[in-house]
Amino acid sequence: MSVGDQPIVIKKVKKVVGGGHHGGAWKVAYADFVTAMMAFFLLMWLINTTSPEQKRGIADYFAPASVSETTSGAGGILGGSALGKEGSKSAGSSDVIEELAPSSRTPNNGDAKEGAKSKTPEQAAAEAKKEAEQKAEEASFASAAQSLRQALQDMPELAELSKNIIIDETPEGLRIQLVDQEGRSMFNQGAAAPNDRAKILLRAISKIINQLPNRISIYGHTSASAGGAKPETDWQLSSGRANASRQVLQSAGVDADRVYQVSGKASSEPLYPDDPTLPGNRRIAIVLLREAPVLPPDPGL
Repeated sequence: MSVGDQPIVIKKVKKVVGGGHHGGAWKVAYADFVTAMMAFFLLMWLINTTSPEQKRGIADYFAPASVSETTSGAGGILGGSALGKEGSKSAGSSDVIEELAPSSRTPNNGDAKEGAKSKTPEQAAAEAKKEAEQKAEEASFASAAQSLRQALQDMPELAELSKNIIIDETPEGLRIQLVDQEGRSMFNQGAAAPNDRAKILLRAISKIINQLPNRISIYGHTSASAGGAKPETDWQLSSGRANASRQVLQSAGVDADRVYQVSGKASSEPLYPDDPTLPGNRRIAIVLLREAPVLPPDPGL
């Protein structure tokens, strides 16, 4: 080789296809992170959905076996629960629960059973009969109220006066009230006799009364005068209007023996207590009593 000749260097380049993986440790770390996050959210969900009793049970499950929750007995690993109350071993944590929550015992059920046993067949039958009668009476009242409302809608002469009638149930019974409205009064000014529209309503009510055997009470009410005064004449006027309403009902077919009470209350029980002077406080209330009707004497006795 001559001095001017240069050595020939051959360079081999290794071509890597796909760029290489540059190590896979980050994938393992990422998978561990995702697993830890999933476990964390699962734990949060379990804590949110479990009850305190379930949480206590889980805590007891993971508690060391050598820990005793009772303060009685041996208190060690062998300090178990006894099958009976006798013996030197503790009765377990159930004794503590029963003492702290005596309602968990069932003496009330025993008392109820004893009370049920103490009832005679006659008493049980009487109570069942009374309950059945009350349900039948409620159904009768509902049917009577519906019949009256239907009559007011079907008859043209009553449809205009439907706003003058209020039907509701009270502890005393089914109450039907004829209420004065602005421009539609049931009685003329200062008069005890009902006017024509009141007579129409009273006759319609008499048909409903005749469908039921209950006795009735009739009450007359007046509105208060300006300043809240109660004139003496209001007592006479309210009682006179109640009695006049009774006469109309009896002339429409209601038996006189069905009438239990007729009284006037003046303005002592306003329908609108916030404003006793409103026309709506002037009214006649007819109550079908809840008490059992008076039965006619048996001719055979």
